[in-house]
Amino acid sequence: MKEIILNHPLVTHKLSILRNKNTGTKEFREIISEISTLLCYEATKDAVLEKTIIETPLEKYETESLNEDKYAFVPILRAGMSMVDGIIKVIPNAKIGHIGLYRNEETLEPVEYYYKMPDKIENREVFVLDPMLATGGSAIATINRLKKDGVKKIKFLCIIAAPEGIKAMQEKHPDVQIYCAAIDEKLNEHAYIIPGLGDAGDRIFGTK
Repeated sequence: MKEIILNHPLVTHKLSILRNKNTGTKEFREIISEISTLLCYEATKDAVLEKTIIETPLEKYETESLNEDKYAFVPILRAGMSMVDGIIKVIPNAKIGHIGLYRNEETLEPVEYYYKMPDKIENREVFVLDPMLATGGSAIATINRLKKDGVKKIKFLCIIAAPEGIKAMQEKHPDVQIYCAAIDEKLNEHAYIIPGLGDAGDRIFGTK
């Protein structure tokens, strides 16, 4: 599946603020949240609505609504948490799971240290959240775990992606649609996205 990019002047403007090394923690968090809302809007374009009857102030009316209980959001700790507030503005009743991963410094492979999902996760459409898709290792490991639990419909939402990460994801999980605000040039020798925006987790939480 081809990646979907938010090609919009407002997104480009907000990305320019995120990339700026002088942007403070508060504004950085707010813009991550704003772009996440737009990503969720794009990712739900194919949402299936259910017929329902409501009453307007004047009469009964047949309309369609979203069954929010069919959705779950899974941020990859820790940076993925920054996207949750923006996403739940769109689907506020969706359930939220969490997965924590760290990189083994010898093998460079992701190691799971925390995993907690809502009940019946296999029956939900899951949006995996992580601001940066760099090598794709964490995203692939997360999706592997979700599929092991029986999840069949998964989408991956990120702010910035590297071509290497997209390629790795498409090779391992061609059924998972990727939504991003921008695809950058490449990874450097330390697996940072270039031009990127630095370490998203450190900038979100002010740890550097």
